[in-house]
Amino acid sequence: MMIYIRLVLVISLASLCITACSTQHSFEQQVCQSVENQLEQYSKSSLQDLYKSFFQDKFGPGHIISDTSAARRYLDSELSSFETSSNPEVEPTGWEHNFYRVNLSLIKSGKIPYGVFFDAFVESVNSINPPTVEDWKKEWTAIERVISSMNLSLTDFEKDKIRIDSLLNAGKYAVHHSAVYEETYRPHYRIISRKIFERQLQMYFVESSSKI
Repeated sequence: MMIYIRLVLVISLASLCITACSTQHSFEQQVCQSVENQLEQYSKSSLQDLYKSFFQDKFGPGHIISDTSAARRYLDSELSSFETSSNPEVEPTGWEHNFYRVNLSLIKSGKIPYGVFFDAFVESVNSINPPTVEDWKKEWTAIERVISSMNLSLTDFEKDKIRIDSLLNAGKYAVHHSAVYEETYRPHYRIISRKIFERQLQMYFVESSSKI
């Protein structure tokens, strides 16, 4: 029951934030809140890791899946590489919370059926209508300006800033988590649309709580 309550609170607060911030709070405040939330959960995040959350919020899981068999094999391989995860089961991306990072531990624990999870992931990938890289570059510039104003003393901030700027100038946008983040937090998740999650996956948290 407590797990379900925590999930509801995370999702409810995220949804409330979207509604409330759009009318009462500025873009800068929403970005600050997103950064603070990530650093509270993942204190060793670098600018690269913060960037990853914001670009996932715009671009979702990434490119269209042309080979679902390959995507399934990759998921199977990742599922076999870990036993448990202490990271949140579900957490919103970026400042608009268009997508959720949904932990693969939900499949391992049997809370969400494999096929249901995979189908939601594939649908999330294939339903994306991403911005142009140029538009994203402009938005990231505004986001990065806010992060800079927060005086966070992030490790390798300038190096990451230059690397990200070079990436965007080359017409690209995707990055991996930093090596420190990977080593410390061992992330295992898939990016799923908030709307698809609420329509297809959230019911499993209700069902699991009713069995307690």
